[in-house]
Amino acid sequence: MKLFKILKVALFTCLLITSANAAQELVRGNGSEPATLDPTLGEGTPGSNITRDLFEGLMTVDVEGNVIPGQAESYTISDDKKTYVFKIRKNAKWSNGDDVTANDFEYAFKRGIDPVTAARYSWYFKILGIKNGADILAGKKPASSLGVKSLDSKTLEITLGTPIPYFIIGLSHISTSPVPKKLIEKYGKDWTKPANIASNGPYKLSQWVVNEKIVAIKNNLYYGAKDVKIEKVTFLPIPNQSTELNRYKAGEIDLLYELPKNKYKNLMKTIPNEVKVLGRVGTYYYYLNMKKKPFDNVKVRKALSYAVNRDILTQKVLGTGEKPAYTLVPDNVSGFTQVLPSYAKWTQKERNEKARELLKEAGFTKSNPLKFEILYNTSEQHKRNALAISSMWRSAFKGAVKVTLINQEWKTYLDEKKAGNYQVSRAGWIGDYNEASTMLDLLTKGHSSNNSFYDNPEYDKLMNIARSTSDDVKRNKLYQKVDLMIAEDMPIIPLFQYSNARLVKPYVGGYPKSNPLDAILTKYLYIKK
Repeated sequence: MKLFKILKVALFTCLLITSANAAQELVRGNGSEPATLDPTLGEGTPGSNITRDLFEGLMTVDVEGNVIPGQAESYTISDDKKTYVFKIRKNAKWSNGDDVTANDFEYAFKRGIDPVTAARYSWYFKILGIKNGADILAGKKPASSLGVKSLDSKTLEITLGTPIPYFIIGLSHISTSPVPKKLIEKYGKDWTKPANIASNGPYKLSQWVVNEKIVAIKNNLYYGAKDVKIEKVTFLPIPNQSTELNRYKAGEIDLLYELPKNKYKNLMKTIPNEVKVLGRVGTYYYYLNMKKKPFDNVKVRKALSYAVNRDILTQKVLGTGEKPAYTLVPDNVSGFTQVLPSYAKWTQKERNEKARELLKEAGFTKSNPLKFEILYNTSEQHKRNALAISSMWRSAFKGAVKVTLINQEWKTYLDEKKAGNYQVSRAGWIGDYNEASTMLDLLTKGHSSNNSFYDNPEYDKLMNIARSTSDDVKRNKLYQKVDLMIAEDMPIIPLFQYSNARLVKPYVGGYPKSNPLDAILTKYLYIKK
């Protein structure tokens, strides 16, 4: 009788689990609390993961990250490749029932580049080559002059200053999504609150409890709603990877944001079918604030870069498929052939010797050590990386370098970095599109993410030429030259090429085998019955 009760309870529990798993609801770990859910104002992966579910641009991506039509059902290109005319889908709707119009896109683009808006991605519209973009950012022309025009409610015309080979690819980025003008004018910055917001993507915002959870539910007015399986997705902002892992093990999370690197080997032994590793178009690096002494001295910058043992960092501290980085552009970027700088070919012993020599020439010794702080956003892994690198510096420079670690929560970290209130700062960039310029543009003068404040006219000149070079071979050579300039001037310390290791529950279907930009849209996932 007792055995029967045990079996009955076990069967009932099994049925509950099966029933829960069959429900089309997904819980995703999401790192930090996003700074905003406004697609025009956003920056960083935590926010992008959510806004990609809520909003959609003219173009979007498929399950493996390839660019496909989104809100635009079609487009035409003029013979001179400067004018693009997009037809917005007739059944493209906002979640409140309003039509998505060409006016919504025109408003969003002009709002995004307007200096008054202070969008983190204002530079992006210039990079896309849209007419007058550069002059608007420089304050020479009004935002209204941007080459984006609504021809009628469902027809949008975009005019470029010069042809840009990757323009269509670039339109899949979340910052190019439309936004509802009437809601922004009515509610101001509060327009993204659940009670006020309207979205045009596969999901709509249902609940936002700061530092606890963000919940989105299926938008049945989305043109592709019939193919969207997940009815409800919950994003949990958990900056501590160990905490996130424990909640995953407890069954509270279905898909991790980031796997703790030090748990990887054990998890590969115990639950290898749940460990998913994807290569990414992205690089992890340290900014060196060139506006602050002694980081205005290239000898100091090179010394610090050379003394990092990237093999130990990637194999021992990380160990989930990351590769050492000696330049900014990773070797898996589409159409790009990486050329390594000379220091990448030295042994670590040779790099350390050169580093000590450079630091001594810059005036720093054991009796007069170089002292500075490393800023990073709160994260176990960022802390482990910083501890390992600072240890390498102590060892290589034999007491001539002393480092203090400073961690801040995500929003503060972004603000301090942008304002230049740091000496050395951790950073990372996942490509906005799969082309080398998505990395190299970061260090052009005036770029909002050029937090080293690097200023090299020759660098900017070559990037301007590359943007309008339609010949792939010639453009690739320009990118190679620019990438090597970074190794020579060292405004940043490239550390490793990203991979993304996370845990995904076995009952979650649709997870891609490849996605270089790590754009994991919930609409492609489902719970297996």
